[in-house]
Amino acid sequence: MQPLLLLSPDLIQTNPGLAIGLVVLLAVAIQTALALVGTVRRLSHQRRQLELERIRLTVLVKAAKTEWNNAELEKASWNGWRKFRVHQKVYECEDVYSFYLAPHDAKSIPGFRPGQYLTFGLDIPGRDRQLVRCYSLSESDCKREYYRVTIKKERSPKDKPGIPPGVASTFFTEGVKTGDILNVKAPTGHFYMDTGKETPVVLMGAGVGITPVLCMANQIADSGSKREAWFFFVCRNGQDFMLRNDVERLRKSDNIRVYVCYSRPGSGELPGKDYDREGRLSPELLKELLPSSNYDFFMCGSGPFMKDMYDGLIAWGVPDGRVHFEAFGPASVKRVSEAKTAPAAVAATSNAGGRVTFGKSNISCAWDGTAGNLYELAKAQGIRIDYGCGAGSCGSCLVAVKSGDIVYKETPGFSVEAGSCLTCVGCPKGDVVLDA
Repeated sequence: MQPLLLLSPDLIQTNPGLAIGLVVLLAVAIQTALALVGTVRRLSHQRRQLELERIRLTVLVKAAKTEWNNAELEKASWNGWRKFRVHQKVYECEDVYSFYLAPHDAKSIPGFRPGQYLTFGLDIPGRDRQLVRCYSLSESDCKREYYRVTIKKERSPKDKPGIPPGVASTFFTEGVKTGDILNVKAPTGHFYMDTGKETPVVLMGAGVGITPVLCMANQIADSGSKREAWFFFVCRNGQDFMLRNDVERLRKSDNIRVYVCYSRPGSGELPGKDYDREGRLSPELLKELLPSSNYDFFMCGSGPFMKDMYDGLIAWGVPDGRVHFEAFGPASVKRVSEAKTAPAAVAATSNAGGRVTFGKSNISCAWDGTAGNLYELAKAQGIRIDYGCGAGSCGSCLVAVKSGDIVYKETPGFSVEAGSCLTCVGCPKGDVVLDA
């Protein structure tokens, strides 16, 4: 029987003491219940506060760890060339090999940011000077006993058989063997995935452009990160499917979705078994598969591929700052934000009407900005300037400036001494004379 029903008028008249006791018990019960409710609420609030504090501390610790790792990378890197031995040369697919490089001095090697590249100084027989080339790292930073680069032989264009195949890529794929010693510069490059963030990413590679984005995906998988990632790779068919074992291993990670596209599947190759989709990777496929456009996008491949993807992503509403791409050689993708963010001094060079004189070649030509940079201008005039990364990081294209001023579209990653310039990212400010 409930206490309120016990407090009848008859009970109050016949036994007022018992009635008062019941009232007191009822008040105590209500007060106790209210106290318990308050305690539960307070404990729940405290738990929420503790969880928020735990999350905040986790973020701070990860940020501090990332900052420390970045400082360690800078400290552990080396200047100039260092000798590396080809520990292993592995055939991947037609014209493609992976090279596992161990330090010749057997000392430790620094880590790197996933997406960066190595610079090689190649002493190729028959050449009068060292050839400098850059190749992306294709393995994650978690494998500290070696570096791995994956290189595809650049064959002569089918429509221009008179053009010789790539000198450096041919040297690697046909000439370099296990045990050879190579000159290598420390990992560098501005195209990389920030491992201190947990924002979801979309990684896209076409052909040999798979190497830096696969490095990023491997980093996520090998580090145990729970970061959401979508990995897309497009090649012609199974004969061109390089680093297949790495890609298939990614499918084992719950937080990484893998899609392999064959543009021209071979006879007997089946969707769902040999590949995921037929056709080229396109912005339309991303719109079909991705739940939203709220990702950081990283891509590497041919110029037309990256231009199509970039234009499609921007049209989809992806902020320009969330689209990242690697471009060795003359840039084929022009950002929509370049005109807004370029320094005024650089923007002014397009209409400066100055002249660029190549002193050694005795050639002078007008500068109107259409060439993009001094290297492209020299190439258009048939003037040979050594070339490496195309991003102002390796120093291969360094030439002396005899007169005039140079401005840069972006800050070079290579230290430039006064009186010299990096032609791959440099533009003239008025009339200049170069020692080239």
